Amino acid sequence: MSNFDPKPLLKLDSWLEPFLPAIQHRYETFQRWKNVINDSEGGYDSFSKGYLKFGLNVQPNNDIVYREWAPNAKEAYIIGDFNDWNRASHPMKKDQYGVWEIRIPAVGGNPAIPHDSKIKVKQISMILPSGQRIERLPAWITRVTQDLSISPVYEARLWNPPKEERYTFKFSRPPRPEGIRIYEAHVGISTSEPRIGTYKEFTRDILPRIKQLGYNAIQLMAVMEHAYYASFGYQVTNFFAASSRYGTPEELKELVDTAHSIGLSVLLDVVHSHACKNVLDGLNQFDGTDHLYFHEGEKGKHELWDSRLFNYGNHEVLRFLLSNLRFYMEEYQFDGFRFDGVTSMMYVHHGIGTGFSGGYHEYFGDSVDTEGVMYLMLANDFLHSLYPTVTTIAEDVSGMPLLCIPAEMGGIGFDYRLSMAIPDMWIKLLKHSRDEDWPIGDIVWTLTNRRWREKSIAYAESHDQALVGDKTLAFWLMDKEMYTNMSELTSLTPTIERGIALHKLIRLLCHSLGGEGYLNFEGNEFGHPEWLDFPREGNNNSFHYARRQWNILDDPLLRYKFLNNFDIAVNKLDDRYHWLNSDPAYVSLKHEEDKVVVYERAGLLFVFNLHPTQSFADYRVGIQEAGEYKIVLSSDEKSFGGWDRIDLHTQFITTPMEWNGRKNYLQVYIPSRTALILAKAN
Repeated sequence: MSNFDPKPLLKLDSWLEPFLPAIQHRYETFQRWKNVINDSEGGYDSFSKGYLKFGLNVQPNNDIVYREWAPNAKEAYIIGDFNDWNRASHPMKKDQYGVWEIRIPAVGGNPAIPHDSKIKVKQISMILPSGQRIERLPAWITRVTQDLSISPVYEARLWNPPKEERYTFKFSRPPRPEGIRIYEAHVGISTSEPRIGTYKEFTRDILPRIKQLGYNAIQLMAVMEHAYYASFGYQVTNFFAASSRYGTPEELKELVDTAHSIGLSVLLDVVHSHACKNVLDGLNQFDGTDHLYFHEGEKGKHELWDSRLFNYGNHEVLRFLLSNLRFYMEEYQFDGFRFDGVTSMMYVHHGIGTGFSGGYHEYFGDSVDTEGVMYLMLANDFLHSLYPTVTTIAEDVSGMPLLCIPAEMGGIGFDYRLSMAIPDMWIKLLKHSRDEDWPIGDIVWTLTNRRWREKSIAYAESHDQALVGDKTLAFWLMDKEMYTNMSELTSLTPTIERGIALHKLIRLLCHSLGGEGYLNFEGNEFGHPEWLDFPREGNNNSFHYARRQWNILDDPLLRYKFLNNFDIAVNKLDDRYHWLNSDPAYVSLKHEEDKVVVYERAGLLFVFNLHPTQSFADYRVGIQEAGEYKIVLSSDEKSFGGWDRIDLHTQFITTPMEWNGRKNYLQVYIPSRTALILAKAN
């Protein structure tokens, strides 16, 4: 008997009522699987510890126990340097569930397989029913390395450092950030030099920058091992292996722990929406079939991503994926996850060739992949049950209702969704509209169009907008003049003046109006130029665009510092007034001709003049609460690259007369392309 109660959902959204049967069906699917996990596995806690059972685990007496799920194999052997790659010396035994197992006794009190041997130390060699012999890397392997001078195929290693070389966590997780400000980063590009950056360098050089900027969370991309660097981490081969490109597992642990020591939460960009189709060093055709971890045939292939799709309705696949999340929470002490490709997981069409109009039939009809939705419900329910401070974020373009409502209520259970329409809007405006034609109402609509009581994370640009084929927001605004006119030793040109002004206004609008969280991609806080392009054949394997040019920020003669200063000021102001952790803003004015936007949030009054040329003296704006107000931020300050046209010491006293639907008004001087934030003076 289902214990699904629709009343709380209908209080949130009465339009859901015709679709309650579909919502109840997905809830019952989730509950049925949760019951299976409870009854057959002892609940989430034991089920999600699969990495302690599968793969290679060193026992207290230094015996090594290795288990692998490969039901199609007829015979299985573990091979490596330790047995001179002898394909017969270490046979494994298969149980009734298709799990192969072997215990390798210690030698002289030490593990028979040495720690992190310099070449591939282990593989599983399998003989199929056809007699064919195949070799694979262990599916649960926690360390793989790649020597491109020899082969692009990864080699597996046993990561078992001596006690004195293991990193010991010293700091507890910081409190969960309620008004989350995320710094999205990629370790490999976090150096100014044309090469791959390291965990050590990120810890030493980048963490202090992030702290100074005022962010309270980091989102690390491309950590799960991927065969091709240019895939940006989205073609995962080895789900339990932190990428060896950047260093060792111990160095990643140090990065996370150091972030915790300065109050930063660390989120992992997790890819459970698909997997790399590599056979030799991935999960594809692991036991000779195409349907071990994935769906069989065409259903198991993503035609656009050229990758494999998980079978979320399989017991062992669920163990693998939930344990993968648990592994990063426990072994590396991550604080949560940004789930990539959620749209692909929730729909049988994977979002390919499909536009979402917002009609509810699109979210609860035949196009929904019930098993994909069920997995996301299980993942969120499991994480929030075991880790009350965890943060989960969904990358979804569809607008799925209930995405950020707890699974126990019938929702999917995420804490936040990414507001993916916002950055697309800015790029379209900059590409296709003159400043004087910007549709103020449409801009505000896009920034405020989010589901009631479901939290969103707003951003002006993420890594997606910076990839080759596109370019950063700053480059759209200032383009080639960034090479010649960003020095204070040169005259300020109209293009640079416009670019700096609009860069600030766009980001402040997103930060204060667009959601309950904010995200910035590494380098964009100071207007990083150009685009992001990883080494590949098409660019002669160049690192020129696969790095962050910290040197241009650190040069005191360049104007990039102004944008960086503004980012710091905005984050610190949110730290003081907590608008991200408050109810959505009340917008009192969207003036198309004046290009003025006015809204109130968290007791603050925000006034934006987006007009390219027109400034306004004594501009009347409505405000609900009477009193004396002061300016707490002006985008026109000299330290932000402005003209200092605003007297920051001006006091504003409200007049008790209704204006724009508010009980009071006050009058401000608002120059062109300027934003003001006012707060009560007492």
